Amino acid sequence: MQWSLFVLILMGQCCFYMCQLYEYHFIGENKTWEKAQKYCKKKYTDLATVYDMTDMERLNNSRKTQDEAWTGLYNNPGKENRMWHWSLPGLEYNESEAQWAKNEPNDFNEREICVYINHKKFWLDDRCNTQRAFICYDEKKKPNDTYCVINETMTWPQAQKYCRDNHTDLISGLNQLNQVKDLIPPKKNFWIGLFSDTWMWSDGSSSSFRNWEPEVEDENCALLKSSGQWRFADCDETKPFFCYDDEVILIKENKTWEEAVDYCSDHHHGLVSITNPLQQRRVQIRAKNADTDYVWLGLRFSCFLDLWFWVNDQLVCYDNWDPEQKQKRCEMAAAMEKGGDKWVTKAETEPFNFICALH
Repeated sequence: MQWSLFVLILMGQCCFYMCQLYEYHFIGENKTWEKAQKYCKKKYTDLATVYDMTDMERLNNSRKTQDEAWTGLYNNPGKENRMWHWSLPGLEYNESEAQWAKNEPNDFNEREICVYINHKKFWLDDRCNTQRAFICYDEKKKPNDTYCVINETMTWPQAQKYCRDNHTDLISGLNQLNQVKDLIPPKKNFWIGLFSDTWMWSDGSSSSFRNWEPEVEDENCALLKSSGQWRFADCDETKPFFCYDDEVILIKENKTWEEAVDYCSDHHHGLVSITNPLQQRRVQIRAKNADTDYVWLGLRFSCFLDLWFWVNDQLVCYDNWDPEQKQKRCEMAAAMEKGGDKWVTKAETEPFNFICALH
């Protein structure tokens, strides 16, 4: 009875635990982008990185004026710095899975940075201002209605905005594209959510999220407008800015799981817990810089209760297990892959880097 009550108490609090692993701070002082960057790195972690529309709402809610403000996005010109990105946040482009048509991408005149899929299901690059039909992805719809073919033609930026306003985003990633092959009629082409650019985030994050206004300018820094869209701006303009304060830290020391728990408890705020996709992405970013193939998380299996639980007493309401790696065995704990995002089961005695919560 006592243990049943204990489990019910944990379940009651677990799904309401939505602590963010980073916080935004609006700084009302006018500075150039470079001076704003230095300020944020000194006082906080860095200029703000944006991962999705939820972050956009958080930024807008944290601003104290309607002035334009710097984010951490800047341009690093040069064809060698150009990278492919998926429009849908959280997906990373994998060259080995690409399905380019023959002699593509050719980047004709170095202006073809948006991608469409042809009736043969191959990808081709094109100028973003070309008018095409497109396919939206909607994560809130039933499985049979997840994808929406829009036959009205638009430019790639217009198509992206339409999908974000009315659905979730432009269709993105190989898995999604494989599911709509039968929806593409003969002799018809559609924009998909793949694009390339030379823009980078100040903190080195790989976020592919972009929210540009339609007008394109030849400038190298990004300003957030009161509308929520971004504009290209001269980095020497003086504007307010957004910093962020990270709430997790990667410890590059090799420790067993219990040693990692003790270290984080003594020096920080415990071994990290992940209770939603937003936290998952932040921990993924830190894990990429680890010196070991895996990093410890604050998740352990209890033989007595026959369940997985977080060391901060949260039950597992959100998980991201590798289906083949989740095991219910005593003296086992969860780790995250350094170069991936899945959780795996590891013996507590193995030495890995680990991630602590700062608050």
